[in-house]
Amino acid sequence: MCAYAVMSNHTHVVLRINKQKADSLSVKDIIKRWHRLYKGILLSQRYINDAESTTLSKAEIETVQCLAEVYRKRLYDISWFMRLLNEYIARRANKEDDCTGHFWEGRFKSQALLDEASLAACMAYVDLNPVRASQANTPEESNHTSIKKRIKAAKSNTQPTQLLPFAGTPRNNMPDGLPFRLEEYITLVEISGRYLHPNKQGNIDYSLSPILGRVGLAHCDWNKMVTGIETAFKSSVSIAKLQNQRRKHTGFG
Repeated sequence: MCAYAVMSNHTHVVLRINKQKADSLSVKDIIKRWHRLYKGILLSQRYINDAESTTLSKAEIETVQCLAEVYRKRLYDISWFMRLLNEYIARRANKEDDCTGHFWEGRFKSQALLDEASLAACMAYVDLNPVRASQANTPEESNHTSIKKRIKAAKSNTQPTQLLPFAGTPRNNMPDGLPFRLEEYITLVEISGRYLHPNKQGNIDYSLSPILGRVGLAHCDWNKMVTGIETAFKSSVSIAKLQNQRRKHTGFG
């Protein structure tokens, strides 16, 4: 999950499909992941049970292996992801309203993001949905969005485990993640949100101070936190530590 926004009558998600990872998983790993979503069949349950797996016949093992390949494809299939997501929401809504029937009006729509620019633009569009709809004044105040979750985690010098992390600018031996710096993306969201969209009623007030300052992640401190993560701190990193170090070096509070 790269970005998301849950609105009152629809949702937006930006997904990274990791087919390579799915292809690298063993049959047992695939079965275990699928069982987190569904109960599975008796054969698959026995296959991942160490005590019972040795009792399976060759034909039974081959059946499970064929089944795992079906599951493998589903684990990186957007249609299956949206089916599971929408089914859960529909069931919960129908239970709360004590009714039956369809919850969503139609099938989801999807677009392929073919380069880094379109990825950044689409993520910012999704994260700004509550602001554009005048449901929030700023991104950090918007409920049920990935930008709010990322900002909250950044204050503790972490990235949300549920979201694909920011890995920094593209380089050799780059770790798996989004090819941007988090602070640059947050700034992009703010700049985009201040622009008054002709077809939308909401935007970020121009009189507000920059977002990194508002949320306690001033740009100069953020750079020190990123570049000095392995050298400047021994066991932990925090905004307070950065500010204390700056006071010691400059003599100013």
